[in-house]
Amino acid sequence: MIFVGDDWSEEHHDIEIQDEAGMRLRRKRLPEGIAGIVELHAMVAGYASDPAEVVVGIETDRGLWVAALVAAGYQVYAVNPKAVARYRERYGGGSGAKSDAADAKVLADLVRTDRHNHRPVAGDSEAGQGIKVLARAHQRLVWSCQRQVNSLRSLLREYYPAALAAFDDLDHRDALAVLSGAPTPAAGRRLSRAAIATTLRRGGRQRSIDDRAAEIDTALRAPQPEPPTTLADAYGAAVAATVAVITEMTRQLATLEAELERAFGAHPDAAIIRSLPGLGTILGARVLGEFGDDPHRYTNDRARKNYAGTSPITVASGKRRVVKARYVGNRHLADACYLWAFCALTHSAGARRYYDQLRAKGLEHDGALRALANRLVGILHHCLAKRMTYEEAKAWPAAEAKAA
Repeated sequence: MIFVGDDWSEEHHDIEIQDEAGMRLRRKRLPEGIAGIVELHAMVAGYASDPAEVVVGIETDRGLWVAALVAAGYQVYAVNPKAVARYRERYGGGSGAKSDAADAKVLADLVRTDRHNHRPVAGDSEAGQGIKVLARAHQRLVWSCQRQVNSLRSLLREYYPAALAAFDDLDHRDALAVLSGAPTPAAGRRLSRAAIATTLRRGGRQRSIDDRAAEIDTALRAPQPEPPTTLADAYGAAVAATVAVITEMTRQLATLEAELERAFGAHPDAAIIRSLPGLGTILGARVLGEFGDDPHRYTNDRARKNYAGTSPITVASGKRRVVKARYVGNRHLADACYLWAFCALTHSAGARRYYDQLRAKGLEHDGALRALANRLVGILHHCLAKRMTYEEAKAWPAAEAKAA
């Protein structure tokens, strides 16, 4: 077998090839793209006749380069950059020295000696990979939109408290429609109730338009401290721009949701995943995308729980022993599992009972949700392994109910 360390950047890849004894066979910097891939394959072919005899260590599991390595039949290990940094300290003797070529050597050494401690790149289907791309794009856009909403709230607090009184949810279409046309206190007071009602209709509101217009009108006309006109106009311009950004983000979120729903609905695992309590289309797609759909990726439910970051870790030294939550992992999946557990509380009597039992034992809300998420991940693994949909009675046996 031969072992390849690949330290990548946007423009090039530093490659080191070693034999089983750790002797360097070849070292070279290759360009990113087809030319680099072709040259890498030629280099590897000079030392191995079977692609399965080639083990590659690289610090990412995404991109066209990694896809080409997997397609060639190599064993590819995506190693966390933090783990590589620790190996660098091990091989460098703590000197602090670092270079791209040296990191390629570290990666080659790592997969040669310690690859059993790392997970190979999953063989997910194209459909599964596509769902992951869409789900992550949707999630990032949600987070970005929320940052813009927080920025909008901060701006309004500075000069327009009446708007905050009028709208609880600043990303709601009512708030966006009114603030786009009346971004200053003076402009808000100039709006008549009829104008507000017309604005709400254009924004998409269909029910209780006159009542809502009256509430908004009352709030915007209420006495409030105001900045000088010039300063208010400056704030208003900033708010109008932020509202336009949030409006477009909301529109694009709807587009992504429709595409994600279509892709997820066509996946063979969708019916199983949606059968679990708390998992709808969007959250279910996120869970599927982050876990992947390679049926051989997780050897057991514990491996899946460890990857999700829901299983606790033990820190023991001498007489001290502490069990605590994992703090390193896939933040996209951790966020999805946390929301999943929260949603399951209102969709499953067994999940609610399990959560209440944990709270009664003294666990805080977050700790109880993590434990519930850990249990749900195990149930999901069983359902996928057995190719069966969720059944409440089997997931939460009657014996547990009696014990409660």
